[in-house]
Amino acid sequence: MASEIAPPEEGEAEGCIQCQRGSKLVLFVTGKCHWGCDYCPLSDNRRESPDMFANERRCTNFDEVIEEGKAMRATGTGITGGDPMLDFKKTVEAVKALKAAFGSEHHIHCYTSIPIKPEQARALGNAGLDELRFHLLDLTLSRYQESVTAAHQAGICVGVELPAEPDKEEKLLALLDELNDSPVQFLNLNELEITVGNQENMDVRGFNLAGGITAAAAGSAELGIRLKQVAKNMNLHVKFCTATFKDAGQLRNRFRRRAKATLRPYEILSNDDTILFGAIPCSLEDATDDVKELSENLGLIDAWIRYDATTQRIEIPLSAAEEIAEQLNVPVLMIEVHPTHERLEVGSVYLNDVR
Repeated sequence: MASEIAPPEEGEAEGCIQCQRGSKLVLFVTGKCHWGCDYCPLSDNRRESPDMFANERRCTNFDEVIEEGKAMRATGTGITGGDPMLDFKKTVEAVKALKAAFGSEHHIHCYTSIPIKPEQARALGNAGLDELRFHLLDLTLSRYQESVTAAHQAGICVGVELPAEPDKEEKLLALLDELNDSPVQFLNLNELEITVGNQENMDVRGFNLAGGITAAAAGSAELGIRLKQVAKNMNLHVKFCTATFKDAGQLRNRFRRRAKATLRPYEILSNDDTILFGAIPCSLEDATDDVKELSENLGLIDAWIRYDATTQRIEIPLSAAEEIAEQLNVPVLMIEVHPTHERLEVGSVYLNDVR
């Protein structure tokens, strides 16, 4: 089942609340980033790429982005990268396009590591950006102070988002005091993850996995929880987000939301938030006759049976496939796909002994 959604914490950023529900479109505007952070988890196929992705879908224009947003009934969007400010024009266009398509209530937050200029902050505010999250590269506010102030004055909710690096406790404690006396409204601390993209760098720094099946670095969660306690009576909200929740919570909730919005009449949602249906291989030349015969024999209306020319198979409800499997001398299968735009097939099981 999808992760249970906890009630919002007092002062929690709206972007976080919507992400937890799985209702935010994730818009990757560019892979460009010139900082080279050693903990960056970005995959090789997106690193430095100019391509745009809406959730898992590669997009060439904003019409496709909007289409993906509608497919999951998005209530908001998180704009990420790379660093979105390295393609500033596209980022501003994205904010305007999303607001135009979904309305002013569509909540948009954006990430950057760049101390943007005041005029850039004003342009983002005028476009309709709701929330801007700064990644402070040196873990101090000094070089970002002007940017933070300008964004705040432009009507944007300003926050800071950082990984909880186990060897940076002193710097993060000092940063809390800086943030407490600034326009920054929240600090999000993410559990540091060890991934394929950053494992070598993490090994050099001496970080190990916390254990179990998590990708989290040992000591990161403990640090995040300590910092949250220290900030309990401060003027800003501090949130700690675990690696497990990001993967098994936010992602699963987003998958489930998209699946419910796009399920075909003959498909069902599994407990793993994948889509299941029955299928019978069929050539294109036989499709019309076979679909008609199956419809009549199973009593299926048009919406409950479909021929997919790409995979060359007839798709029907799984219950109908199970019912008819032993009566046919052709393969009958259960198909499992991810609820993404590409509908990646992740499993197929024969329901009879015909191969």
